[in-house]
Amino acid sequence: MQRVKLSDTLEMSRLVYGMWRLGDDSDTSTAHVEAKIQACLDQGITTFDQADIYGGYAAEAVLGNALRANPRLRQKMEIVTKCDIVAPMGRYADAKVKYYDTSRAHILKSVDTSLSEMAIDHIDLLLIHRPDPLMDHHETGAALDEVVASGKVGAVGVSNFRPWDWSLLQSAMKTQLVTNQIEISLGEISPFTNGDLVFHQQHGHPLMAWSPLGGGLLMAGNPPVGVVADEIAAEFGVDRAAVAVAFLLAHPAIILPVLGTNNLDRIRRASDALKVKLDRESWFRLYEAALGHEVP
Repeated sequence: MQRVKLSDTLEMSRLVYGMWRLGDDSDTSTAHVEAKIQACLDQGITTFDQADIYGGYAAEAVLGNALRANPRLRQKMEIVTKCDIVAPMGRYADAKVKYYDTSRAHILKSVDTSLSEMAIDHIDLLLIHRPDPLMDHHETGAALDEVVASGKVGAVGVSNFRPWDWSLLQSAMKTQLVTNQIEISLGEISPFTNGDLVFHQQHGHPLMAWSPLGGGLLMAGNPPVGVVADEIAAEFGVDRAAVAVAFLLAHPAIILPVLGTNNLDRIRRASDALKVKLDRESWFRLYEAALGHEVP
């Protein structure tokens, strides 16, 4: 498995296992969660993506139960988590509305809560989950610098930020932001042309891609892009999911797809995407099918 260097202190696996559905599985036992983790590790997938809000603020605790049962797993993992979304559920059930909180107090409290929930002593990568229209970039930037300086967080980044959001926050920080996790897939191709990939490619920031299979929509039925993906998949002896992920891996911007599934068989096949080597013509066949028309 290829390793991607995000900073002097952080490397991640090219494929990332996303845990946003971890708490939704009918089986959240420590044994089953450990089996998912081990299925990833067996393929060289060592990076695991969490967020405090996942599973109604419960997914981090599900992971934590497994790490308490087998603490040695932690030494083999890079753990990513996110904060700033406050939604009226779980620990924030009394909130009157969903909102974002990038204040120093909220970030510090979120870090401590995530450490406790996951039974770990540091977070490898902390992301601000959503751009906050009320963000005081000086306060937020200083808070992120603070959690890194404390040793509780190894590196920091953002999620769903546009280039100008990134630049504003970075302007108030000593620590370098290392990644932006955004939606990119054959079902969401706008980042290829709206400036998002260009900005990060220009500055050498590896990107994380959430929902790389379009939330499962690319896998259902026979949409045009699925038909093309199936044709290419047959050439490599894989399924269309592997082709959809390979489409992202082929881009010269370094994209780390975040793959989320609770199905053990699908987890074990995650690295099939690495078997697919798309030439330029095949890449554009997929891109044209996603566009719904040929390129100009």
